[in-house]
Amino acid sequence: MSTQLEPSPSPAADETTEMTYREAVNAALADEMAADERVYLLGEDVANDGGVFKTNHGLPERFPGRVKNTPICENTFIGLAIGMSITGLRPVVEIMFSDFLPTAGDAIIEELPKFRFMTGGQCALPVTIRSMGGATGRFGTQHSATGESWFIAFPGLLVASAGTPAGAYSVLRAAIQHPDPVLFFEHKGLYGRKGIVTRGDRAVAEIGKGAVVREGADVTIVATLLMADRATKAAELLAGEGIEAEVIDPRWLRPFDLDLVRASVARTGRLVVAEEQVHAGGWGATLVSRLAQEGVAYASPPRVVGLADDLLIPYSPPLEDAIVPDAETIAAAVRAVA
Repeated sequence: MSTQLEPSPSPAADETTEMTYREAVNAALADEMAADERVYLLGEDVANDGGVFKTNHGLPERFPGRVKNTPICENTFIGLAIGMSITGLRPVVEIMFSDFLPTAGDAIIEELPKFRFMTGGQCALPVTIRSMGGATGRFGTQHSATGESWFIAFPGLLVASAGTPAGAYSVLRAAIQHPDPVLFFEHKGLYGRKGIVTRGDRAVAEIGKGAVVREGADVTIVATLLMADRATKAAELLAGEGIEAEVIDPRWLRPFDLDLVRASVARTGRLVVAEEQVHAGGWGATLVSRLAQEGVAYASPPRVVGLADDLLIPYSPPLEDAIVPDAETIAAAVRAVA
């Protein structure tokens, strides 16, 4: 794919090419909007010069009237998306920073996951919320949270994330096609990362299925978003030391692909969780708990790599780098269990 972000026509058959994470998001949006005229994109500045993170480049021109700028009022425009979905449209809402998802708490917690239930199944809410999160951008403490685990406790709401360009394309398309609401998390620090992406209808991800990013027999690393990328780099470092790590990107945090992780840990006997968030109350803690309840046996206790419980993400580049786990931090945790 060209480095220019002009959305190309949807491929007639599956095609494989190298894309950046940003281009993969753009391709997923373009392919879904081309395939279904009910798909709209709305959010703050989404129609202005490709959007803040340039993921929407070319979409307003190719799909006139279907890419809509909104005021800075997240609860209101997610509420608008709810109304659109009830009347038969399939809105995709962009939340510029994950940190501001709580400002739409009423719409996300009280309406999106409960409306189908409260109407006795008469109404579906096919709303996809794209949320941009994560550190490394030097945005300071109010614009750097991943937010990936904040909403996994609510039945009726699916939660997904992408740690690779391939996942960004296939999982986002699956989210937009799903008849129920999906929170889809992207990472600002991954937009420039390149990877091989299969583009086409057969590449659409299966709901609730994770992906093995790298195969290995000695230890299982489960990681999301930027940590999936850094876990892969850690695995490459460890390979030079004779340690073969299997890296799993769960992709879906609700529902979670426990079978995939369980089978991997059964082979390796070791588990490391890598997450760009505090461990308490998150998907990583839930994973460790569920495996423990099932009596999964370990060769050594599982380790967790994440953010410290009592630190906020600072603006200072050296301080931000110091508290966000890097590949060497993940590799050190693997060495400790191996």
